[in-house]
Amino acid sequence: MARALWARGVFPHQFSWLIDNPFRRLIVSPATLANRIIVSESDRILELGPGSGYFSAALAARVPHGRLELFDLQPEMLSKAERKLSAAGVRNVGYTAGNASMGLPFPDGHFDVAVLSSVLGEVTHQERCLRSLRRVLRVGGAAVFHEAIPDPDLIRFETLRCLVEATGFEFQRRFGRPWNYTAIFAKSKARCREGAA
Repeated sequence: MARALWARGVFPHQFSWLIDNPFRRLIVSPATLANRIIVSESDRILELGPGSGYFSAALAARVPHGRLELFDLQPEMLSKAERKLSAAGVRNVGYTAGNASMGLPFPDGHFDVAVLSSVLGEVTHQERCLRSLRRVLRVGGAAVFHEAIPDPDLIRFETLRCLVEATGFEFQRRFGRPWNYTAIFAKSKARCREGAA
């Protein structure tokens, strides 16, 4: 099991305590990431791959009249996030288990913002996931990616930009350093490729 911790692929829920390690705040704090995102108080945020909810309370606080939807492959992670957020009194949150590679079970244009922190590198079918992500975002909605060490699935910014722009997003802004960055993209208005939302 310990070997799986540092292998590429889905982060094991049994090690979720590492996600909540206080030293992680030296890399990026929940408030830092949340403050990089422009939202209104009534917006809807999709957090894809939230794990045990490290960023979730800070994101939910940004949309007190809106909603944060957590979507994770591992129901065990969602249970841990729900316990944490309930204990903190956070109520504007939904929890959905599923596989992003198989598509997201939400209506077209439903979300204003999507947040993926150290997630896309774990996704088996990245292009399919990004097309589905684009579909559930409103036009002009933001897709926010955070990548940082020591994640073995870290995607370099240049690679991320190619992947994301190829599925109909436009680069907006980047924060941080090459080994610890947040990149924000907007859903563009038009798509010429057949089958894309």
